[in-house]
Amino acid sequence: MPLIEVSHLTKVYVSGENAFGGGARREIRAVDDVSFTIEPGETLGLVGESGSGKSTIGRLLLRLIEPTSGTVKFDQRMLTSLSSAEMRKARRDMQIVFQDPFASLDPRMSVEQIVTEPLVIHENTSVLDRHRRAEELMRIVGLEASALPRYPHEFSGGQRQRIGIARALALRPRFIVADEPVSALDVSVGARIVNLLRDLQRDFGLTYLFISHSMPVVRYLSTRIAVLYGGKLVELGTTEQVTERPQHEYTRTLLAATPEVKA
Repeated sequence: MPLIEVSHLTKVYVSGENAFGGGARREIRAVDDVSFTIEPGETLGLVGESGSGKSTIGRLLLRLIEPTSGTVKFDQRMLTSLSSAEMRKARRDMQIVFQDPFASLDPRMSVEQIVTEPLVIHENTSVLDRHRRAEELMRIVGLEASALPRYPHEFSGGQRQRIGIARALALRPRFIVADEPVSALDVSVGARIVNLLRDLQRDFGLTYLFISHSMPVVRYLSTRIAVLYGGKLVELGTTEQVTERPQHEYTRTLLAATPEVKA
């Protein structure tokens, strides 16, 4: 039974109107009638060029933004019909790792404050219990507990992304949206982050939506691959099917642009 069920998901943005209702009204379909499922414990790689709607889908799944139409189910529960209070509870099981480790961490907060913030919001735990959990999270993502009193600017990009991953793990979620988590990092640093995500999935039974514009990274990590083009889902299949027997011309173009992967 799927953990995530997305049905006819659409997001339309309207631009061009001014404050007085004048100007030419223009609709932009960032996500256009997209449907897919994600099975428990798998990684669905969502790949496409910049502006194709990948990150919008990730945010729609977590209801960080609201869809124009369509539905999202999490573990048979209709997320798109939950109240704000109900959705807040549901987010314990659903977290996100953002693209930019420089912008996604509050520079005024210590590492301990950052990684324990979800516990402050969602759990009535003591300061000591939160500190112990923060130490555990540091160990899990490969950082020292001595990093907890420090601030984001004192760390490298890869270390900051590890801190962001620790924050996402704080509530022991079942599902994580990884929104281009290595695109702002050097290749070698990004590879270590991808390996960390793979190890965490194995150790904690996580389910991922892994968003990327890099077909080699998606191929390495994903169980299945969904190809997005202009807001539309143009191809969906197992990693082997999509990378070795692509059906859509855009998929073949993506593969041709990355010598590491041969169609």
